[in-house]
Amino acid sequence: MGTTERLRLWPPSFSAAIFDFDGTLAHTWHLWRRVDEIFFATRGLPFDEDASAMLATLGFAAGAQWCIERYRLHDEVADIVDEWNRLGAALYETEVTLRSGAEAYLRRLRRSGVPLALATTNDPHVLGAMRHVDVYGLFDEVVCGREVARGKDHPDIYLEAARRLGVAPQGCAVFEDILPGVLSARRAGMATVAVSCDDPRQPWDSLRREADACIEGWEGLVDDRRPEGA
Repeated sequence: MGTTERLRLWPPSFSAAIFDFDGTLAHTWHLWRRVDEIFFATRGLPFDEDASAMLATLGFAAGAQWCIERYRLHDEVADIVDEWNRLGAALYETEVTLRSGAEAYLRRLRRSGVPLALATTNDPHVLGAMRHVDVYGLFDEVVCGREVARGKDHPDIYLEAARRLGVAPQGCAVFEDILPGVLSARRAGMATVAVSCDDPRQPWDSLRREADACIEGWEGLVDDRRPEGA
């Protein structure tokens, strides 16, 4: 698709920005892999790599229901969600920090008048457990997966974020590290930025092809030595 001629990251050519968290702003795939490994092990199931990738897209409740149906589990959805939240929060509390340069870019966007939303499949309990990242201080709006009907393979969460920011979808740029998210945000009329992450399963070639722009990381997107508005 179109590239940086249509989408400029700095100075921003978009009116609002919507960010994924896991992978995009923080390298966390290894933490959720540990959660998944514990989940499968406690049920006597072999670790399923495909299922782990699927859960990143579906989110908590839908992912729990998917696991129950796929593995014929006798668990309740709420119990699985509570288990994932408990395990995730314990790891996120001390181990999660933002990727280098991410906070500087977020703060510069806000200073330039661009409202920001976080759109994450994470649960507020997990987000609130972090000692080193204050997402509620960094973003104007935080939308979690449980607040919308469907996972990121549908644009619900991005549309809800745009609605809360008061900006039309066409004025938003979505920063994502997963292909289903990029594709659904694009279908909703939003500009998309693919963000490379450390998850070895990331289909980077496909993301680069489908997104309007792509970045390897957050360093160097803005130069804080330059005066505001430059």
